[in-house]
Amino acid sequence: MSEKNDGANRDATKRSARERLLVERERQKARDKRRRTLVVAAAVVGVLGLAAVVGLIAANAGKDDSAKGGPVVAPSGATGKDALAVLVGKEGAKSTLTVWEDFRCPACKAFEDNYRSVIKDLQAKGLLKVEYHLVTLIDGNMGGSGSLKGANAAACAQDAGKFPAYHDVLFQNQPQEVDDAFGANAKLLELAGKVDGLDTAEFRACVEGGKHDAWVKKSQDAFREGKFRGTPTVQLDGKDIFADQAHPVTPQKLKEQVEAAAKGAGGASASPKASPSDSASASASASASASSSSSASPKASASGSAGSRAGAAKPAARGTSQE
Repeated sequence: MSEKNDGANRDATKRSARERLLVERERQKARDKRRRTLVVAAAVVGVLGLAAVVGLIAANAGKDDSAKGGPVVAPSGATGKDALAVLVGKEGAKSTLTVWEDFRCPACKAFEDNYRSVIKDLQAKGLLKVEYHLVTLIDGNMGGSGSLKGANAAACAQDAGKFPAYHDVLFQNQPQEVDDAFGANAKLLELAGKVDGLDTAEFRACVEGGKHDAWVKKSQDAFREGKFRGTPTVQLDGKDIFADQAHPVTPQKLKEQVEAAAKGAGGASASPKASPSDSASASASASASASSSSSASPKASASGSAGSRAGAAKPAARGTSQE
């Protein structure tokens, strides 16, 4: 009897041990499950937190003005869509000349040299206003920053009420296309000394601080979006004056068309023939454009050559095309 009791006790002890082991295993499983749940939850929170941080960084990157050269600050009196044009002339003038140009562009200089006197005469008579759009095509084609810095300096001159005079000075002192002289603020400030009353502390701070850099870049974006062929692009009341290469609008024709528009006698339609003086003016402009483009670097040679070829057919031909 004693042995039977001992055996029963041992069996009971074994069952109790197994039961305790099973219970402990179940508890361990429960603890492991809770631990896994916490780990997964922590991981999810971490991922969500990281996503939130990344999203914040992305959002801030999208708002970062430094990538675009700072906030867009238009110069005083800027007009047109997004205030990207500098207006010269009387607001009530019947005709509008829209000019897209780059201060490093040789063909732009040729256009300015050949058309400047006629344009100024028409402006003085209140018959023509000009909307200048400043772009950075040469910087993009050849490298450097002269187009950008020159345009910013011109915008600073607009703030000072000296844009027309400084605009002319920059083109009259334009360096060779391969020379990024306008990339040095010192050169731009030196040229400001040629304009009475422009070289002030405020103007210098504007130039050296790149106050209007982002505005210039936005103008370049608008030029690219407009799919213009190159610089200069010149439109009289919306019509490209160099579109008809057989009969380009020479300075004399420009004068006649603007005067006719003022009298309500024909608007901006081109004359069927060019007069001898027209041909001479066109030839002079084309020669200037071809000469200016001849020293382009290999990177811009195709662009410069295109300008020379176009220049043979029309005045102040585009020496630089968009790439």
